[in-house]
Amino acid sequence: MSVASFGVLSKVEPEKSLTIGLRRLSGRNHAGQMVVAHRGGGAKRCYRLIDFGCRDHFGEKARVETIEYDPNRTAFIAKLSYEDGEKSYILAPEGLEIGSTVTCADEAPPKPGNRMRIRNIPASTQIHSLELMPGRGGELARSAGSYATLSGFDGKYAIIRLPSGESRKVLADNFASIGVVSNTDHANVMVGKAGRKRWMGVRPTVRGKAKNPHDHPHGGGEGGSPIGMAYPKTPWGAPALGRRTRNKKKSSGKLILSRRKK
Repeated sequence: MSVASFGVLSKVEPEKSLTIGLRRLSGRNHAGQMVVAHRGGGAKRCYRLIDFGCRDHFGEKARVETIEYDPNRTAFIAKLSYEDGEKSYILAPEGLEIGSTVTCADEAPPKPGNRMRIRNIPASTQIHSLELMPGRGGELARSAGSYATLSGFDGKYAIIRLPSGESRKVLADNFASIGVVSNTDHANVMVGKAGRKRWMGVRPTVRGKAKNPHDHPHGGGEGGSPIGMAYPKTPWGAPALGRRTRNKKKSSGKLILSRRKK
């Protein structure tokens, strides 16, 4: 078992005005039917409201007050204090320090934590919290240690290499934050025991071939039987493990220059 290093974090309680209660669904929908397996239990947690867009404070400078742990995500978060006294949380990039100044503006310097339109960012810069649609806030490259790379420009589009290896076009007027998302050691953490996964709200995962036929297509047979079919399936009969699931008619498909490798 191993844990991440939390030495850079501030030993403070979360900002109460920026937290809300988190209702547990345990993988169930509005009708109580289980739609996502292996969820349930886990420690109680408050949800921290993250400002993924920063458009409400465009052009304003903010001071980094604290860098905090967030149980709802793998990355650390930073609490900002603006000149008018308002506070907000953002994803903390690697290298951001308490007392630093960050801003969201068109002419901001390309240093970790600053947010600006992609067309104003130098090529080959590492970015995160990347917008796909204008005004929707950061959607891509938000987990610990992840980043996208700005490869270049093609007219009104920017060419981005995503963490998955996919290259695609994104509108150059969309916003992105500079730097690599914090807590890069998260990928090296060894959970170590089943109980620790239960604390995270993850229930046991059972192999399909170990189930009964009415519970899973792979179930049944005598002893250690194989799945007994040409290709693996989900519990509901859909092809699994390698099947491409993206809709070929999706309008944004023309913006994808190269798909990620399997």
